[in-house]
Amino acid sequence: MKINIYTILKPSKDNYDILIQDFIKMSSKFAKVQIFYIFNKDIAKAQTIGEKESQELYTKTYEPYLKGYNVALDVLGKPLDTYKFANLIENRMEVNFFIGGAYGFQRDFLNRFDDVISLSNLTFAHKLACLVLCEQIFRGLSVINNHPYHK
Repeated sequence: MKINIYTILKPSKDNYDILIQDFIKMSSKFAKVQIFYIFNKDIAKAQTIGEKESQELYTKTYEPYLKGYNVALDVLGKPLDTYKFANLIENRMEVNFFIGGAYGFQRDFLNRFDDVISLSNLTFAHKLACLVLCEQIFRGLSVINNHPYHK
């Protein structure tokens, strides 16, 4: 199984990244998990313009990566417990997660995803959302593989 995480962040080496890499390493027993940091001048600009324009830039940035089974993380997505999250990724060869920008995704763009989920009703910084997602991926893989971590 391969799990790809797409996020519109600059890569860095802070404490979040250390924890994220720990969860990726633990997940490697069960799946190949990779994070793709996509930060370009359009995304940098998105932080200084309006909601509609920013959402258009998120769509333009993420569109080329839509392939296979795609899951958007968006505040309007359905909430899942750990077991439903595990079911979401179980028996798939490749899963692509896309973390929404500060303004979320365009509704039309969301319709192109196989699933739209929410990590919480709270809004998280990108790094924190990525960390929570990585932890849930490891937890979900643990459930699928009867590993004791999820208990």
